[in-house]
Amino acid sequence: MRAERMIFALAFVLLVMAGLRDGLDQWVANTRLPVLISESSVEVRDRAGRMLRVYTVADGRWRLAVTPGQVDRGFLEMLIAYEDKRFYRHSGVDPRAMLRAVSQAVTNGEVVSGGSTLTMQVARLLEDSGTGKWRGKLRQIRLALALERWLSKDQILALYLTRAPYGGNLEGVRAATLAWFGKEPTRLTPAESALLVALPQSPEARRPDRNHAAAMAARARVLERMKRGGYLSAGAAAAALSEPVPSMRAGFPALAPHLSDQALAVEPLALRHDLTIDLGLQQSLEKLAINALPDLPGDVSVAMVVADHRTGEIVASVGSAGYQDDAARQGFVDMTRAVRSPGSTLKPLVYAMAFDRGLAHPETLINDRPVAFGRYAPLNFDGQFRGEITVTQALRQSLNIPVVLLLDEIGPAHLMQALKRAGMQAKLPGDQAGLAVALGGVGVSLRDLVQLYAMLANGGKARPLYWRAGAGQTGAQTQVISRSAAWQVSDILAGLAPPKGGPSGRIAYKTGTSYGHRDAWAIGFDGAHVVGVWIGRADGTPVPGAFGGDLAAPVLFEIFQRLKPNSDPLPAPPPETLILSTAELPQPLRRFTGREAVFKAPEDAPKLIFPPEGARLSLEEALPVKVRDGKPPFTWLANGRPILTGVYRRETALPGISEGFSRLTVIDAGGRVSRVNIEIE
Repeated sequence: MRAERMIFALAFVLLVMAGLRDGLDQWVANTRLPVLISESSVEVRDRAGRMLRVYTVADGRWRLAVTPGQVDRGFLEMLIAYEDKRFYRHSGVDPRAMLRAVSQAVTNGEVVSGGSTLTMQVARLLEDSGTGKWRGKLRQIRLALALERWLSKDQILALYLTRAPYGGNLEGVRAATLAWFGKEPTRLTPAESALLVALPQSPEARRPDRNHAAAMAARARVLERMKRGGYLSAGAAAAALSEPVPSMRAGFPALAPHLSDQALAVEPLALRHDLTIDLGLQQSLEKLAINALPDLPGDVSVAMVVADHRTGEIVASVGSAGYQDDAARQGFVDMTRAVRSPGSTLKPLVYAMAFDRGLAHPETLINDRPVAFGRYAPLNFDGQFRGEITVTQALRQSLNIPVVLLLDEIGPAHLMQALKRAGMQAKLPGDQAGLAVALGGVGVSLRDLVQLYAMLANGGKARPLYWRAGAGQTGAQTQVISRSAAWQVSDILAGLAPPKGGPSGRIAYKTGTSYGHRDAWAIGFDGAHVVGVWIGRADGTPVPGAFGGDLAAPVLFEIFQRLKPNSDPLPAPPPETLILSTAELPQPLRRFTGREAVFKAPEDAPKLIFPPEGARLSLEEALPVKVRDGKPPFTWLANGRPILTGVYRRETALPGISEGFSRLTVIDAGGRVSRVNIEIE
């Protein structure tokens, strides 16, 4: 009977234990898991995978995604040895560690060591629960058991490495190593590993930048235990103790901020953005942007774009002289994409189109003289006229009248189409392009202009520029102008005198200044790269005295110097290029006259310039009139009726003009005529 009772009792105990086991199993199975996917900082990297910029998560914390494979193995071994020796053997809770912690607390009257496993710490981090209350500890135990059931050890470790606090707004080992050591956690010294092991236990009390002594002491305790446990030799521990503890945080990378913001706008859900930017060059040019304008007002900014015209990759992009600068400079505005007037920077394209159409050659003579196209009478920047000069001289001197004469033959609409084919997104202020487009009467961005000059540098073929790694197009390129015309323009621009100290003949470049000195430009290229510089105010107000040649050109040449010590040579002329002097040119190319010259009046014929064609005038007495060119004396007629004869003055007044429409005519001594139609109200 006694044996039967013992068997019954044993069976009862086994049943109770089985029930408890099943109950525990059901308890764990019913655990509601928190969200396991943590929001991670967005990372922007350069062409070689180096960090350009990091963004905080929504609550302002630095939290970078990481896996155990991305972390120094020595650190992981030290972490597990110090925090949870049986991490790979227990199922979330370590009873031995708990019993040891309780025994030490009873013996010493205070908590000496914790009984929490790494899995329990992950549970606490996921729910941001405390460690002191028994209900919180029970919840951590339950969640730890559930995590071990659903996740692998490496996944649990990855959660710890991503969420562990390291002081202030730093979460995760990658944020910690970047902030405290200025590097990724792939390779760490024992001293660095020991500090990282110690910080999460009391991240605020041990912050090296605020409590340096506490951080040193905590690191020393970790190193001492590693030495006692045989994980570090005495010599290695002593060497680690002698290594200084950082006393301040390093700043997180914040290069190419404007382009990084654009990358986020294009792909807002991506956690990593790889750009074509070169970190070293970008860093150098951002410093140059800050120091490039020491003598100008503080609200004047600068923008730069550097691209490899052989591939289309943008290798540097500086949107302003300071992304987080004061409100006056508006550094947050990306001036590489802002639409502004390009000044004279479109002139090379007009000349290239003229070469292609057989209207001119670099050695063609063109007359820089007063002209008028209806009511539009362009003037050179200095108000002077040079007379007959070569096209090469006209472009190098950036004269306005010759380029407008050429565009009048080409047609402004054809120029706009060429800009579009080159990959630009030019914006007209009105519905229809006029001759003023050649002088900057259109809106373009710095990136647009670099795109245009990349086409010139690439033998007249347009290849879209790109800044996102892998976004380059391998399809056919668009031939905008012939390669001979592209070379001729490049050769002319390479002959411009460089800024003081710059190399001669190695960089083809053009400067520009928009109306009212609002924008100063310099765009140039060598055999491999194209560089664009803009200087001005972000709000578009003038910068008195600012000229592209004085301000932007020196910065352009400095960028080339920082890009490489020696410029890549410009290409040789294509075999079909016509390289001749003016006298050797075919007769129609020796002097620009225009396709319709045979139907036009001679250049010195009289021109009735006031009143202009189509004018509507209110008149009480005589009508004032004005004639330019022609040979006096002049005869004036109204509707075919002579009003004045034998007039030698170029300005006079015609009496007796009645209300309504009238046709005014002036005849010079040579019988040449000019007419306009007006209306008198």
